[in-house]
Amino acid sequence: MSAARSKGAALDRFRLLAAVLVVCIHTSPLSSIGGGWDFWLTRVLARAAVPFFLMVSGYFLARSEWKSTGRFLKKTALTYLAGVALYLPLNLYNGGYGPLEWVRKLLAEGTLYHLWYFPAVILGVFIARGLSRLGQPAALAIAALLYLIGLGGDSYYGLASSLPGPAAFYQAVFVLFGYTRNGLFFAPLFLLLGAAGKRWSQAVSLTGTALLLAAMTAEGFLLRALDWQRHDSMYLTLPLCMIFLFSLLLGQNSGEDKRARRLSLLIYLLHPWSIVLVRGGAKAVGLGALLVEKSVVHFFAVLGLTLALALALDALRPIRPSPAARAWKEIDLEALKHNAEVLRSRLAPGCKLMAVVKADGYGHGAAAVARRLQKDGADAFAVACLPEGIALRRAGIRGLILILGYTPAEEAPLLRRWRLTQAVADEDHGAALNAAGVPLHVHLAIDTGMRRLGVPAEDTAALARLCGMKNLRVDGVFSHLCVSDAPEPSAKDYTQGQLARFYRAVDWLRENGYDPGGVHIQASGGILGLSPQPCAYARAGIALYGVGSEGAADSVEAGLRPVLSLRARVACVRRLRAGEAAGYGLAFQARRDTRLAVASIGYADGLPRELAQRGGRVLIRGQSCPMVGRMCMDQLFVDVTDAPDVRTGDMVTLIGQDGGLTIRAEEVSRRCGTITNELLSRLGRRIGQVVR
Repeated sequence: MSAARSKGAALDRFRLLAAVLVVCIHTSPLSSIGGGWDFWLTRVLARAAVPFFLMVSGYFLARSEWKSTGRFLKKTALTYLAGVALYLPLNLYNGGYGPLEWVRKLLAEGTLYHLWYFPAVILGVFIARGLSRLGQPAALAIAALLYLIGLGGDSYYGLASSLPGPAAFYQAVFVLFGYTRNGLFFAPLFLLLGAAGKRWSQAVSLTGTALLLAAMTAEGFLLRALDWQRHDSMYLTLPLCMIFLFSLLLGQNSGEDKRARRLSLLIYLLHPWSIVLVRGGAKAVGLGALLVEKSVVHFFAVLGLTLALALALDALRPIRPSPAARAWKEIDLEALKHNAEVLRSRLAPGCKLMAVVKADGYGHGAAAVARRLQKDGADAFAVACLPEGIALRRAGIRGLILILGYTPAEEAPLLRRWRLTQAVADEDHGAALNAAGVPLHVHLAIDTGMRRLGVPAEDTAALARLCGMKNLRVDGVFSHLCVSDAPEPSAKDYTQGQLARFYRAVDWLRENGYDPGGVHIQASGGILGLSPQPCAYARAGIALYGVGSEGAADSVEAGLRPVLSLRARVACVRRLRAGEAAGYGLAFQARRDTRLAVASIGYADGLPRELAQRGGRVLIRGQSCPMVGRMCMDQLFVDVTDAPDVRTGDMVTLIGQDGGLTIRAEEVSRRCGTITNELLSRLGRRIGQVVR
């Protein structure tokens, strides 16, 4: 991670401090100095740690509109199980639990004193997500009420237990939960406060944090003097203090520090073992008076050992190469969202966008593209083949996934298993699928003049036979327009003829009692070039990615934004004297003293090999520089004589923007006599991908 990226990572950096505060809670660093000071540190100040963890989780879950909840819960559950296994030896050493107690500990309280957080956040997320559907004010009000109820079993227990009704209620609660600091009463409020992400100015946030911390200090010492506390994790002023503290951190947060995030989790998980090891080791070597009884020394010994263990484990994690080290694609998901909105605005009322993500999303990354579109409401996707459909399901994509290409009948069980909808290429294909004996969802392809796949539009008898097949559930009927993006009058006439043949076939199905299901005929060219059609879907392919198939005019006019940029690095810079040559076949001949940059990308990455010799250019440091010589498998040459500041490691833009200059995919494909569909979809898998 770059220093610039992690510089403003206030949330991730505070995670580390919060983890250290948790260590303070369990080691009481100031106890040998003064009980009041230690109480303030561990029972007041450090009580901000766990609410902060919850608020961060709520903040990021809400940014995904709670759609990443499944992944979050899975990761949290796996971490919890790892923690349970890690401390199983301690549990067994201490006598363990009975079967029912194990169940209660696992589900409600945690199997060791610090593991309570994991079942709490899991239950809390379920509750907070459900409450969020009521709207923010109602959700916060209910969560605040739960928190107030929880106060009676925590810091205000002395007051609550003096009343007969509440006393009986809390005794019933403690049968299941050891404390009201849990996933029911405690976690939902802080998750939802984080989700709200309230922000004030830095001055207001800092002042509010200071004032509320002072108020929480006064509240804590008052409750201590009254001896009301059964536990001391919940104060009336704690949520208010956390709102201002979180606002303060959000105002300073402009990046991420994944290492700090990892280390904070490891510190949280490992520190109880460090306490055991420090105390056991001190006893073994006769240093108990120093390493245990002196609380400050004990704290630093535990923290030091914990940090050492955390760093060692973090160093053992698998390290992946940076995707932007050599050559990479940058995927702008906000541009993707924008394009989807533009294309939807061109459809008839009730017509949905079917996102075509075949060929790995035209080289953009099918999973990332589909996830973002699904987040924004898309529920219909199209691919070319069975493996692409399965990959989408494995990536968590729901809804309709239509396979537009051919799938042999012997693969029918996989179509059903992965809930995929298959296009019927012709009557023979449909009969073979039906004979496989597996109930399948299908869309009937109708050939209206492209002569590629489909039942001829005029062959109504074949359509009727397909609709009557026992194992085929016809959910849709579609065709493909082959010249809808061409401006010539003859092409427009041909397109209108295709439309007429398609709608006649659809009307015949309806008139004869066959439900055609979701009808679709427009692809990218049809969406941009035709008036809205009376269909259930429109298949957006290349236009969804902000480029035109043949040229940029239609996409630019429609206001579409390119989603993909293609970049590489300057591997080295050579100096050639006039008359010297470079590259295979010595194809480049220097006519002047020349600075030649070697870019770390070549035809094995999917670039057309002839691009360099057809006027290809790149952008470096905001300047346009020509490609020269013959492109290699893994590198290409760029003349940077007129860009004297170019250095090794500089970014090279082959498609995209740098400074005020832009190279569009349409320009690159036109130079090489191809179309953007081919250019983008052939970009190699060894190219890294950065999604933003």
